[in-house]
Amino acid sequence: MIIESILAEMEACKQICIECQTTCIDTLKYCKHRGGKYMDMSMISMMRDCAEMCTMCVNMINDGSEFMGNTCSLCAQICDRTAITCEQTSGDATMMFCAAMCRKCAEYCNKMGLNSASYFRRSSLVTEDALLSI
Repeated sequence: MIIESILAEMEACKQICIECQTTCIDTLKYCKHRGGKYMDMSMISMMRDCAEMCTMCVNMINDGSEFMGNTCSLCAQICDRTAITCEQTSGDATMMFCAAMCRKCAEYCNKMGLNSASYFRRSSLVTEDALLSI
């Protein structure tokens, strides 16, 4: 039962990351279309970074990477910062939706990062002898 719960949490995190990545890309397109204050380069950069990090999280979870927890924790930080940046245009529903999605993703990724020690890890193929021969 524990394994099913862990797999469900991992799947939920992946799905939220995919939704967040899509939302950030769609919001970037929206900002480019709107122009003006929506073309703030720090905001644009944060959304791009958030989308990239969400993709990386999905890949790390899929691969069972030993760095999954660290990646998810960093993704949570980037999502939180992106949400703060998007909230600066508080009168815009599209920007508020992006902020809300980033906050939701941060919540899931933060949980994944904190609990990563209990999740699947692939065994290391690196041996002590291999390290000593380098």
